[in-house]
Amino acid sequence: MKETQIVFLILPQIHLLDLAGADQVMYEAVEHGIPVKIHYCSISAETTTSTHLPLGNIIHFSQIPLNEGDYLIIPGAETSFLLSHELGQEEELFEWIKQAHAKKVNICSICTGAFLLARIGILDGKACTTHWKKTEQLQQLFPKLKVIDNILYTEDDGVFTSAGVTSGIDLALNIVGKLTNDMMAFKIARELVVYIRRQGSQSQNSIYLSYRNHIHAGIHKVQDWLIEHLHQKTNLEALADVANMSARNLTRVFKKETGISINEYHTLLRREKISELLKNPDVSRSQIARQCGLNSERQVARIMQKKEIF
Repeated sequence: MKETQIVFLILPQIHLLDLAGADQVMYEAVEHGIPVKIHYCSISAETTTSTHLPLGNIIHFSQIPLNEGDYLIIPGAETSFLLSHELGQEEELFEWIKQAHAKKVNICSICTGAFLLARIGILDGKACTTHWKKTEQLQQLFPKLKVIDNILYTEDDGVFTSAGVTSGIDLALNIVGKLTNDMMAFKIARELVVYIRRQGSQSQNSIYLSYRNHIHAGIHKVQDWLIEHLHQKTNLEALADVANMSARNLTRVFKKETGISINEYHTLLRREKISELLKNPDVSRSQIARQCGLNSERQVARIMQKKEIF
């Protein structure tokens, strides 16, 4: 598999958590064997964060050749700097980003990083977002943009923007999903003890990433167990042991936290797995049934014919 470069542009007065959240996701991606190479670059060898933490030994951005399919991630920084005359003098930086976009490098901003992309012109005519405190200012300063409120992140023609702070983690997990699959993104999210949030209609989401926007540890354990043991048959009592609660309480709490029943969730998991396996002509219906913990091909067909959307 081709190695993908993940390049973080570390600007002066950078917001540390904007960098650290997405960076940690990519570190976990490397730890999970995903073929990505992480680089850090800036406009000078030394800089400081918005909290005055000094950072040093950073290579100049011009030393990194970006290729089609790579990701350039621009974490947020103080808006005053991003709009400053000082940054405006960095014509070489602006041109480097423009050329990267022209070469179909994926350009990503976290939080106020969108102001830099807007200033360069990359966001003209595109859907985008930034920190909720800054969306109105972004739209007023750059009227050609289509700024969206109350959304975690946007994607428009290879340009990604995200809202404040932790939404950078959501964006980074989305990138991991694009590089591999949703299951890998789910595994990394679990490693970081975060649960993926996605925008768009429910039908556009992977079941691995849906129904996770709660903080009940026992229910997360049950969801994890069902995903990882889909090939096994199970029962309510066994799942109750996983959650360390009574079967009756598990039934009640699962529905309260996720909005659907355990059986409905299990069915959606199976439907997703079946859809994935059906893409492989070498896998028979009976094999699909076994991998989904079902008894027969008829059960496979019945699940795929269900029209209910839970």
